[in-house]
Amino acid sequence: MMSNIRHNEGKSFSHLVSASEPDWSREICRQYWDPSRKLLMSIRAYQRVLKRGGLLGKIISKWCVLQHRFWSVVAGTDIPLNCQLGGGLLLPHPNGIVIHPDAEIGPNCLVFQHVTIVGGVKIGGHVDIGAGAKVIRPVTIGDHVRIGANAVVLDDVAAGSVVVGVPARVEAE
Repeated sequence: MMSNIRHNEGKSFSHLVSASEPDWSREICRQYWDPSRKLLMSIRAYQRVLKRGGLLGKIISKWCVLQHRFWSVVAGTDIPLNCQLGGGLLLPHPNGIVIHPDAEIGPNCLVFQHVTIVGGVKIGGHVDIGAGAKVIRPVTIGDHVRIGANAVVLDDVAAGSVVVGVPARVEAE
């Protein structure tokens, strides 16, 4: 075991999480009181029911809307039902997260508290967004990007980059 740890020292572990295939196990509720995962579950259920349609779909969708409203208040987030979220999204501390319905978030992303993402933003797979970060222009963020806490992203970000600061700039490695 120790040999594996020494072998991987100084290497990035970004290759261990896919930027294209969602890891749905990241969204499984670990216990009943798991507001962020329950919120995601209500969003996913609503979107599935809309695709089904019909009278039963309308009735179930109203139940999903009630669940979404409840978990949005409990979690303190503003993530609409019609947003485009990739699978495997993690919201460890969901308070204050605001995502515009026209924003696209790729699979296996990690979003911390008080993050704001405006419309027209396209976020790639396996992107980590630190607490308080703002993406306030329609930009494209590549795969395996890390956005630092309180960073304000105004320009496109290339895949594999680390951006920090106000305005966000690529960090030299």
